[in-house]
Amino acid sequence: MKEFVLKPDLEQVGLSVEVAGIDQDGNETRISVVNEQPLTLFLNTQEILTIMTIGDYPDLLAVGYLLNQHMLHVDDEITAIEHDEDIQTIVVRTKRRTNYEDKLKKKTQTSGCAQGTIFGDIMDDFDGIELNKDVSIKTSWLYELQKKINTTPSMYLKAGAIHGCVLCKDNVPLIYVEDVGRHNAVDKIAGYMFLNNLTAEDKTFYTTGRLTSEMVIKTAKMGIPILLSRSGFTAWGVDLANQVGMTLIGRLRGKRFTILAGQERVEFDLDLDRAKDIDKNSEG
Repeated sequence: MKEFVLKPDLEQVGLSVEVAGIDQDGNETRISVVNEQPLTLFLNTQEILTIMTIGDYPDLLAVGYLLNQHMLHVDDEITAIEHDEDIQTIVVRTKRRTNYEDKLKKKTQTSGCAQGTIFGDIMDDFDGIELNKDVSIKTSWLYELQKKINTTPSMYLKAGAIHGCVLCKDNVPLIYVEDVGRHNAVDKIAGYMFLNNLTAEDKTFYTTGRLTSEMVIKTAKMGIPILLSRSGFTAWGVDLANQVGMTLIGRLRGKRFTILAGQERVEFDLDLDRAKDIDKNSEG
């Protein structure tokens, strides 16, 4: 695949708005801020939840969310995806009859920005996940990916206050999406992979958000063996990565990074004295 098959579309109306304010000198100013909107998700006739999102790629978000919550199965046939922008709803229809009334009663608010929701059985088959042990990542690729991602026009660079996630293969960023919550961005990538029959076992996942338990669980369930972040870790996230054999690399900024799980997949092929400090942006 070529670079950035999918990336932030800054021309889409409504992703950000201009807001008037006062700067540090007391002068009037106008800045772009990210726009949030609700999207109510239905699976067939059942309402699942309402998601706060920036509103782009609603089909990917809906499908990915249902996949990551085990409400869609990998062998399910989707017969229709119906998005009604006027009433802010999206309906995913499947050939298989579904009923998740009991599942919906047990849910947990996650620690992510624009709080996410996970349901009680998300860990049921976690112990059985087997990630590809043969794939590796070179340290030179880490620096190349940072440069490509951080210099690509995005809502983060335009307005901040947003998370980005990027699906990569080797040193090539493939799919780049953003949203107000990192969990939404993860789900968009999961939805793209499902709808486009994209394999996971040789991919790397990059996020601007923290490496929490939710991030590790979702990435592992997608079958992706390497997870990167410019941000830090949580202890449970690290424990889960070690449990499932995932490579976890965080605090990835410029020359620096920290590996807390799966270091056997990392190939140190670059002299750090020659590596340029390519990440000049701080997280919004």
